[in-house]
Amino acid sequence: MNRLSLIAIFFAACAGALLFSSFTASAERLNRIVPEKAGMSSEMLSRIDSVVNGAVVQKTIPGAVVAVVRDTNLVFIKAYGYKSLVPDKVPMSEDDIFDLASMSKSLGTAICFMQLVERGYVRLSDKVEKYIPGFGAFRTKEGKSFPATIQDLMTHTSGLPSYVNPQTLKDKYGKADRNTLLRYIKEAPRKFAPKTDFLYSCLNFITLQYILEDIMNTTLADYAGENVFLPLGLESTAYVPSGRMLERTVPTEVQPDGLPLCGVVHDPLARIVNGGISGNAGLFSTADDIAVLAAALMNGGSYGGKRILGKLTVGKMTSVPEDVHALGRSLGWDNYSAYSSNNGDIFPYGTTYGHTGYTGTSIVVDPVNKIAVIVLTSRVHPEDKGSVAELRAVVSNIVAGSLEN
Repeated sequence: MNRLSLIAIFFAACAGALLFSSFTASAERLNRIVPEKAGMSSEMLSRIDSVVNGAVVQKTIPGAVVAVVRDTNLVFIKAYGYKSLVPDKVPMSEDDIFDLASMSKSLGTAICFMQLVERGYVRLSDKVEKYIPGFGAFRTKEGKSFPATIQDLMTHTSGLPSYVNPQTLKDKYGKADRNTLLRYIKEAPRKFAPKTDFLYSCLNFITLQYILEDIMNTTLADYAGENVFLPLGLESTAYVPSGRMLERTVPTEVQPDGLPLCGVVHDPLARIVNGGISGNAGLFSTADDIAVLAAALMNGGSYGGKRILGKLTVGKMTSVPEDVHALGRSLGWDNYSAYSSNNGDIFPYGTTYGHTGYTGTSIVVDPVNKIAVIVLTSRVHPEDKGSVAELRAVVSNIVAGSLEN
């Protein structure tokens, strides 16, 4: 390599470092203010303490971090109970990192895919088979075919089965890897014609992942990092956490070796088949980072001078499409399906959207009043026994009831 080439490489590296520095240096965290300055009641929000502490005492969860966002302000954030019980009992901290499980669908895959839509790479009305040749369609007994679209994947109305266990892939194809999973997705019988019913399916979002990765010639993790997390300065949000992030990661379920998973995604498809980078699960983050993402969504896709989506794109993503209005799912989010109990009873019906994660995580966003509720727990630690459905709903009700103006 000649001297000129070495100089070119040096300056390119410097430019990359400066670019990274400009993103991280300009990143803004949410202002932490007392609730009254945001038109909310501190006294009402304090009721969250007894509810969450009660769940810890009852051993429903080992601990939790709860955060409340109003517009671009963090009005409440608090850690409860314990980060881990096995192998050691460690208190929870506000900046601990959680396995978000299916919240990855919303905060990772859906946001990234809507960027592809607004940038002209795909259309919501495109048939999936345009990007995945051989992608099966629903067929009637008479032989009539009903192919699924990108929108059908994002609203869980495609007819794909909900899940497939890695062992099933091994039994059927001899091994469980990306190729056999894609083959299963192509060949699996569809449960219904697209848009006629709703079936929550991890396979829908893994399909979206594979399409994104093929179009952009990169991994979902690298795309999300470069186009969503890095611009917003989310330094504690990533797939396959490593280094110092691991020290802050909340463990999940104890495995046969007696140790819990920690920094390794809990979901079997994401962990075993997709190597931790998956459209359905795999994202790790903190309450503080998620609060920034929520603020960006509530403010038209931008925060701190950084834009991740356009205002109309956010509106489209979080609104239930008219042709599946009765089913209650928007593009990567849940507005009023049977899975939306985390919204509680008080936030506006229809416009409020959110998502939950199997590990015990959830987010609720009320775009009308610009309020977001983030509840992060590890209900599967040390065993997959805890239930947080009631806890999520009650916390949402308390936050909604705290609004004064």
